[in-house]
Amino acid sequence: MDATSVPAPLAEQYLILDTGPFRVAVRSSDAAFFDTLSYFYRDCVRHDGPHFLDFDIRIRRVAGLRRLVRPQALFEIDGLRPFEPQPAENAFPSYEWGLNWCIATSAHRYLMLHAGTVALGGSGMILPGHPGSGKSTLSAALCLRGARLLSDEFGLVRPESVDLLPMPRGIPLKNASIEAIQEFDGAAPLGPTYPKTRKGRVRHLRPDAQSLRQQQVPAVPRWLIFPKYRAGAAESLRPLDESDAFRQLAYNCFNYKLLGETAFRTVGQLVRQVDCYSFTFSRLDRAVEQLMALAAENPAAAGVPQ
Repeated sequence: MDATSVPAPLAEQYLILDTGPFRVAVRSSDAAFFDTLSYFYRDCVRHDGPHFLDFDIRIRRVAGLRRLVRPQALFEIDGLRPFEPQPAENAFPSYEWGLNWCIATSAHRYLMLHAGTVALGGSGMILPGHPGSGKSTLSAALCLRGARLLSDEFGLVRPESVDLLPMPRGIPLKNASIEAIQEFDGAAPLGPTYPKTRKGRVRHLRPDAQSLRQQQVPAVPRWLIFPKYRAGAAESLRPLDESDAFRQLAYNCFNYKLLGETAFRTVGQLVRQVDCYSFTFSRLDRAVEQLMALAAENPAAAGVPQ
């Protein structure tokens, strides 16, 4: 095939996406990628507006014959290319993970927790954990029962007030977690399946309309729960003392060392003002029922879904 027979690339499109405290420009000529963005973020997508941006991202198809033979997508931020190209069909997860990287490497005005965060009424529940702990699956299930999604990969804390800031985005369910959520709720709004990513098989849960509408409304932290999925285990919610909670939460901060004293004071204030627990679970329905019951015991959590 000579160069004259290679079709010209489609014209690049441009949109602005508000995601919590961040405003992101997204540019791409990949129509399927933009369709997926629109499915997940609906009314948060704009094509004009204020030009102050936190991040300017481009999802670009690799040029040349690669456009036709195993096409690839390339993530760019402000003209830089921090990652290797990915299969073109993985453009959406590449964007999501790339935006996570942008936030993790630059948004140090916030304390960043490796945690899922949801709100029940005006009260926030923080679910920190490593991959495999079940935090994303548990966050997704809570949202499917009426909790407001604040964030999945990043729990954003404003140090001066210790509020939890929303950043509702698609929750990436990995491998067996996909079937767990489908069994939990057969009507769960899931996006496309990405069978071959660097994290295995991935499918995202779409944020609900309430979470997107209230993405500028912070929540007051009320519960700090360290989940641990263990196959076959009975659900066990146990109080955790402040020193253990401090140690575990500090360990689950992306930028604890970088923020230094600010992080120390913020984590200390957090664990003093919340109820701290360790939580072992195996059955998702029982786990959600137990956490919802815990939230319902708190009179300050007005509006907790019943």
